[in-house]
Amino acid sequence: MDLKLLGSVLLVLAGTAGCAATAGGKLSPAALTSMPLPTVGTAGLGHTFPGACVPFGMVQLSPDTRTNGWEACAGYQANDKQILGFSHNHLSGTGCADLANILLMPAAGPVTVAPAKPKESGFPAAFSKDLETVTPGYYRVTLPAQKITVELTATTRAGFHRYTFPAATPVHVLLDLGHGLQTDVREVALSVESDRVLSGYRKYHGWGGAMNFYFVAEFSRPFTSVSAAVDQNPAAAGKEFKGKRLRAQADFATASEPLLVKVGFSAVSVEGARKNVAAEIPNFDFDKTLANAQRAWQQALGKIDARTTDRGDLETFYSSLYHSCIAPNVFCDVDGAFYGPDGQTHTNPGFSYYTTFSMWDTFRAENPLLYVLEPRRAEDMVKTMLVHYQLLPQHHLPVWVNAGRENWCMIAYHSVSTIADAYRKGLRGFDTALTLKAMLDTMNINTPEMKEYRAYGYIPRTTPGKGNDPARREKQSVSRTLELAYNDACVARFAAAIGQPQAAVENLKRSGNWRNMFDPGTGFMRGKEQDGKWAEPFDPLKVNFDDFTEANAWHYLFFVPQDIPGLIKVLGGPQVLVDKLDTMFNSPSGMLNAVPDITGLIGQYSHGNEPCHHAAYLYALAGQPWKTQQRVRQVMSTLYNSTREGMCGNDDCGQMSAWYVWSAMGLYPVDPASGVYVLGSPILDAATITLDPKYAKGKAFSMVAHNNGPKNVYIQAATLNGQPLRRAWITHEELSAGGKLVLEMGPQPNHDALGGSTPEALP
Repeated sequence: MDLKLLGSVLLVLAGTAGCAATAGGKLSPAALTSMPLPTVGTAGLGHTFPGACVPFGMVQLSPDTRTNGWEACAGYQANDKQILGFSHNHLSGTGCADLANILLMPAAGPVTVAPAKPKESGFPAAFSKDLETVTPGYYRVTLPAQKITVELTATTRAGFHRYTFPAATPVHVLLDLGHGLQTDVREVALSVESDRVLSGYRKYHGWGGAMNFYFVAEFSRPFTSVSAAVDQNPAAAGKEFKGKRLRAQADFATASEPLLVKVGFSAVSVEGARKNVAAEIPNFDFDKTLANAQRAWQQALGKIDARTTDRGDLETFYSSLYHSCIAPNVFCDVDGAFYGPDGQTHTNPGFSYYTTFSMWDTFRAENPLLYVLEPRRAEDMVKTMLVHYQLLPQHHLPVWVNAGRENWCMIAYHSVSTIADAYRKGLRGFDTALTLKAMLDTMNINTPEMKEYRAYGYIPRTTPGKGNDPARREKQSVSRTLELAYNDACVARFAAAIGQPQAAVENLKRSGNWRNMFDPGTGFMRGKEQDGKWAEPFDPLKVNFDDFTEANAWHYLFFVPQDIPGLIKVLGGPQVLVDKLDTMFNSPSGMLNAVPDITGLIGQYSHGNEPCHHAAYLYALAGQPWKTQQRVRQVMSTLYNSTREGMCGNDDCGQMSAWYVWSAMGLYPVDPASGVYVLGSPILDAATITLDPKYAKGKAFSMVAHNNGPKNVYIQAATLNGQPLRRAWITHEELSAGGKLVLEMGPQPNHDALGGSTPEALP
């Protein structure tokens, strides 16, 4: 084995031997990068990628195994038999595909690139997942047919490749600039700048509109020639190439040492890519770059010291924490320049500009987790949202931002929720007057549905005057109304917090619009027509996109996080809510399997999609926390693990993973912007969160679960900082003040353990 290759493998595996010795104790820094498994979710429905990145980086350098179909959203499925090449950016866990820009592939032996055939992408080579080594910041695979070993690592804005070839074999690096995931190419270009440097770009229409990605690739030794096949023209030598499809090869003299390629990446310009690689990978020291990537992951993952004697649970926890720290992504060059939602390039705004805001998913658990673990980054994310509002022609806060462009995917305006949550948790580094204006402009936008929402207090299933016009059907009317009502509550809270009582009162009143969707006759939220009549027919089991978003009436019955006491009242009391939850979990799954996003089923409960994520915690707010404890343990134990199939649904930019991180520690933000964490049943024996002194009064917050185990899922008693805890939640102030939550666990419910908890007592 090549000595450099051996050195990096030893570097990657350094902590593995020590992990067993530290079981139940604090992990060493080296062990922190061997415990998470980036491969979790790369098979089945997780839609994650296995490649190299650093926390929240712009570059995700990863193998692509497919380009089309729902399972190709991250470009990789572990059960595929071939790799097409290695591209430089990927979405993590989404339900739509994009990116996979600037694909490189090493090759050995006689090679001549040919024009791409229809639907052809990359340069397929057989592989097996058994030949992969994957840890945070590092990916390695052997391509057996050509006996080539590929190693990848990354910085924030650059990717680093190391290729080890068989001896005495012609060596090539192939590029496919037409390659991407379900995108429509506008133009690609390649320039041969010298005998060691290639540069170019890929411009295309993707998920959100026109997107541009630029690169500069620097090689550790000179190539002897470069040729390219442009569009349908045969390969030819040259210095400048441009077209819609471009497949190229750089040829190298046979050599025994590995070939290294460092690739600067930018959404702004070739010069931006050049600056990025010069700043972040100044030389060809692969092992040093890898060590820096591992150090970045150790810092991010080390913010929670998780302890348990169960290796599988620890792997699942740190794999979830790893996936929670991939997005949002830095989206500015080292000089601060960024590509904005207006399709223009902008200069340094004075902070790190971000992208990949999957708000409908991440407002629930992912954003609340980052506000605790990464508040400095999160403050820049909020500032980014405000710049987005100012630059976007519609003057609207983000809905779903991909590669800097607004794609308007999913429903409601949960950037409003996440910003209110950030302020509630002590993030103050942004203009509050501008923020309130942005919130109000967003909530008062004059789309047809928002006009209806303001006029009727709900969104009718069909549009007045248009009947069943197909262009206005599938309005997801109930889901939109309920989630907009939550957004209203968040605006009201933010306005009150900054001393704007009029906006607070107006939006608080509107946050009660959820009541317009509740039908006392059926006991469900259901669709309503413009004339106020309930939509017929009604089947609570049916996944009906006229009324619901990837869900049915069971899922959205419980989406009133801002007013759980009000929900309990209209249902008829706490026991009715408990009974409804019991029925949901215990019913046959019925028609739910018909929709690919609805997965992770326990009865009518669907953990693989976000609307249900808070539901199990509602038992605790209805006075029966032991049922929350049983259900959340069931979800963690049966729907998560550390295998490639270890996610029961799309990770959705970290939301699925963040649910596990919170729940494994015994807490969950049911109503994120309230600053309340509801107690569940920790799967960890202990966890300590390191707090940022700029945003917290305490240094650390710890949870300890005595006598914990797979059968001991029920809280017998609880103390907070040595005092008995007689409620099923703690506040963010209590967490950020530091201290210790101690839980005594046992095999049977103790109905008095958290006595005194009533939803009316919620702060």
